[in-house]
Amino acid sequence: VQLQASGGGLVQAGGSLRLSCAASGLSFDDYAIGWFRQVPGKAREAVACIDKEGSTYYADSVKGRFTISKDRTKNTVYLQMNSLTPEDTAVYYCAGRTGSHRLTNERDYTKWGHGTLVTVSS
Repeated sequence: VQLQASGGGLVQAGGSLRLSCAASGLSFDDYAIGWFRQVPGKAREAVACIDKEGSTYYADSVKGRFTISKDRTKNTVYLQMNSLTPEDTAVYYCAGRTGSHRLTNERDYTKWGHGTLVTVSS
């Protein structure tokens, strides 16, 4: 099982980025996917999650700006990030888990990809 996150980069405040999480060895029929982010010195936080039925969760700080979606044909989950602010600067990780209870609990995620750095300049 492998999750590969990509799409990070440097963007100005107000700009947009789309992160991709390409999954291999797991099926979206069985796994929920979450996007988490971490700033050095701070705890990792859940940003957006999507369960196997397609139900979604968003952190309050990103509601209305970020959209999580999945493409089963490409086995890829996307995180569209709009109206970015410097506070969104972080390393973003995608992770997978079975079940849908407590989607924001990172301890329930068993498959993790490497992070992708998002830097938003002011």
